[in-house]
Amino acid sequence: MMVNNKANANNAPRSESNNSNSKINHNKSYKKISFWTAVAVSLGAIIGSGIFVLSGTAIYLAGWSALAAFILVGILAIILALEIGELGSIMPNAKGAAYSFAYEAFGSELGFMTGILYYFSSVTAVSTIALGFGSYLSSMLNISSSIWSIAFAMILIFILAIINLSGLKKAANIDKWLVVAKIAALAIFVVFAVLLIFKSGKFPIQNFTAGHDGAGISAIFASSVIILFAYSGFQTISSFTSKVDGGPKNAAKAILMSVILSMIIYILVVFTMLLLMPPKFYGVSADPISLALKNISAPSWLIYIIDIGALIATVSATLAMLIRSSRLMYQVSSDKLLPKIARSFNKQKDVAVNGTIISAVIGIVMLFAGNIYVIASISMFGILFAYLISSFSLIHFRRLKIYGEFKMPYYPYLTLIAISLILLFMFGIPKNVLSVSIISILLLFIVYYFLRESKEKKPVRVKLFK
Repeated sequence: MMVNNKANANNAPRSESNNSNSKINHNKSYKKISFWTAVAVSLGAIIGSGIFVLSGTAIYLAGWSALAAFILVGILAIILALEIGELGSIMPNAKGAAYSFAYEAFGSELGFMTGILYYFSSVTAVSTIALGFGSYLSSMLNISSSIWSIAFAMILIFILAIINLSGLKKAANIDKWLVVAKIAALAIFVVFAVLLIFKSGKFPIQNFTAGHDGAGISAIFASSVIILFAYSGFQTISSFTSKVDGGPKNAAKAILMSVILSMIIYILVVFTMLLLMPPKFYGVSADPISLALKNISAPSWLIYIIDIGALIATVSATLAMLIRSSRLMYQVSSDKLLPKIARSFNKQKDVAVNGTIISAVIGIVMLFAGNIYVIASISMFGILFAYLISSFSLIHFRRLKIYGEFKMPYYPYLTLIAISLILLFMFGIPKNVLSVSIISILLLFIVYYFLRESKEKKPVRVKLFK
């Protein structure tokens, strides 16, 4: 049952139970995911979708200003992590993340639109990261043809779909070890790259120049769209909050911890990349770190370590995004806003079966949508839209005095800052992608109301004003 505008302080979303203090309880599961495993799953989705794949594009666009953009977007990601941590604690059993928040706060209309846009953003993210995997593997094998990059990406999505079908806990435990490996690879990259620069005896200040779009505010916002994609994986935890040991409060802390750790790692790596190569040489490359090392003729063993780390990173991030998209599709379908075919769920393995299969198929198809910048931009509009609606959902629940176990600090100031930054970042999306995204929203409205009115004997008429 949905929360409506007349709900009082003791109301709660349909998937949770209430108590006298307006706190939301949650049922304990017999299979719990530890705090650090939850952090690992979130880091798995964050690190890999950004730093190994899209960092070079961000540097190419903004030059040295990419550092400022990573810090700015990191601050926004921390605010969003706090918001989603609170929303997740209000609805610990929701599997649809931003969709579930929109559905409970505003009903099926906005929920449907948010769910579809967010789903396609998530499944497009699977394609983006998998393409990064294919590019690194092709580079490692000295294959220049882009056809092989796509072929390797297709194989990866297929294998990870099978792993996901084996069970959430098993997939999460695999992800934990993948995260350790890729953070170790990034640490090796930073340390050895800095040592190589130190050995040369001079600081390459000439590399810290403007990018393709300059180095001003416009360049920062243009690169921020790509960078925000790099941080977007933290929402993955909110799709299985109830499965985290310690409940929603620990899940919220895991989200926040993963964002802070990733922000520190990102800044260190981007600074190191600028030390190695000028922005203009990065271009729209899907394997920028490997490219930077080759530019300074780094030892082949170091390049191989980074390539292996990148492969692990992109595998981890692709797996996390596949988990998120499949569970999101299941949640939208379970609310009967998508056909019954997507409602198949294996409770023993805690896996959305058909959601996983459908997401894998769409992910493979989206590999042919264009280069990695175009695919990432397509994904970003839906993610930004989902973040925006999540912020308004929090305002809605706070207004109704509905709270979970975790409450974000400095409300509503941080929420207003988040809304403002999201709207600004939307203007950084390429115009052609933004135009298609706006048309998609209009089409979703038409489809929703056509399907809704076809179920009604009489048109639904609502009076908005007295």
